[in-house]
Amino acid sequence: MRVAVASDHAGFCQKSQVVNYIQSLGHEAVDLGPATDDRVDYPDFAHKVAWGVAEGEYDRGVLICGTGLGMAMTADKVPGVRAVAVQTPGFAELCREHNDANVICLSGRFVDPVTNDEIVRIFLTQEFGGGRHATRVEKMMREDER
Repeated sequence: MRVAVASDHAGFCQKSQVVNYIQSLGHEAVDLGPATDDRVDYPDFAHKVAWGVAEGEYDRGVLICGTGLGMAMTADKVPGVRAVAVQTPGFAELCREHNDANVICLSGRFVDPVTNDEIVRIFLTQEFGGGRHATRVEKMMREDER
């Protein structure tokens, strides 16, 4: 699986660990920045990952900011992206199984690195449940057509 990863300055402290962890799971992790922890605007990096996923360059995306919220709000505006802020492993499981999320947004300030690694592992391994969930995802994605 090819996974795009990016952060802002608040998530930078966990970005290299997330990249290394994804690689340790046998996936390709592509770091889309930033290169330093200097202040940046999170929408710039959310757009890089979201458009890469939407256009099929990457299978999934992982974004890290202070809370995960701003990144999720930005990435989810890109047609074809189902982005969600995830703070627990249980939410990671459900966002994949029920919602076929293709971008997750992690908190670099409020969630510890070990928990974020577990969230990423589940995000990359949990299958979409299909069935009744597929109908709901189709309805959700209709919003991209408006």
